[in-house]
Amino acid sequence: MNNTIKIQNLNKFYGKKQALCDVNLTIGQGMFGLLGRNGAGKTTLMRTLATLLPKRSGTVSVCGIPIEKDQEIRKIIGYLPQEFSIYPSMNVLEAMDYLALLNGLTKPERKERTALLLKKVHLTEQRKKKIKALSGGMKRRLGIAQALLNNPKVLIVDEPTAGLDPEERIRFRNLLSEVAEERIVILSTHIVGDIEATCEKIAILDSGRVLYQGTVNRLLAEADGSVFTKTADRAELPSLKKNLFITSMHTQGTSVSVRFLAENTVPGAHACAPNIEDAYMYYLKKNGLEQEVREDVVLA
Repeated sequence: MNNTIKIQNLNKFYGKKQALCDVNLTIGQGMFGLLGRNGAGKTTLMRTLATLLPKRSGTVSVCGIPIEKDQEIRKIIGYLPQEFSIYPSMNVLEAMDYLALLNGLTKPERKERTALLLKKVHLTEQRKKKIKALSGGMKRRLGIAQALLNNPKVLIVDEPTAGLDPEERIRFRNLLSEVAEERIVILSTHIVGDIEATCEKIAILDSGRVLYQGTVNRLLAEADGSVFTKTADRAELPSLKKNLFITSMHTQGTSVSVRFLAENTVPGAHACAPNIEDAYMYYLKKNGLEQEVREDVVLA
């Protein structure tokens, strides 16, 4: 069995609205980032790969298995949806044991696998705690543990760090990176920092279309020479927002420092190396989405 997901000319509609439009992607082992704004089609693509939504047209294979063979695919996929909920009155150990039972594991297998996974996601000490008493970050880590119960070849996680505090976000990223050493992990997010910290290869999705597929380094290289910084008085900020394509800004006292995209520098500005947030915004701008993204100054 190969370790590749192949998507060719994938289309999906909700009524007359097209959610995915001729999507073509090849995803290999390791961490793959799917980056896009809310409503870009990321969740629809994830749910299609998890066999939870039917496609309209196109071909999809997961590790050599056609998407139409949904029962076979579900045996090799783990899925953590954006809205993850699980038996709130059970404790962590009870819930994991029950889910392992549903996955067809024997009692000895359940005991061994549950202990191993709770250790991997750093929840061993919370194993007797009721799920409703867990923090948001702990619930997400439990979500990863349950998604790994069947030791899947593919792990799909949809917006896993949204709402987490910075410390828990870093812990979760590190966990995903560790898990990705042995399988395909698809990380879908609108948070640029998650991609920058974990993924070597990415795709940018917008309005159901793939705008970019390749390495993070190539994306950064395309934006090189188009990113500038400028420090000005805060009173100038409205004018700066009106006249510049700002990717991020930082205020301190009466001053404001902005990063912006431009073909040529402006007085008082200096060229700087792009980060992935700059490069992402550059690609949206390049594809004619300037007006739609102009208000999204900081992507978190």
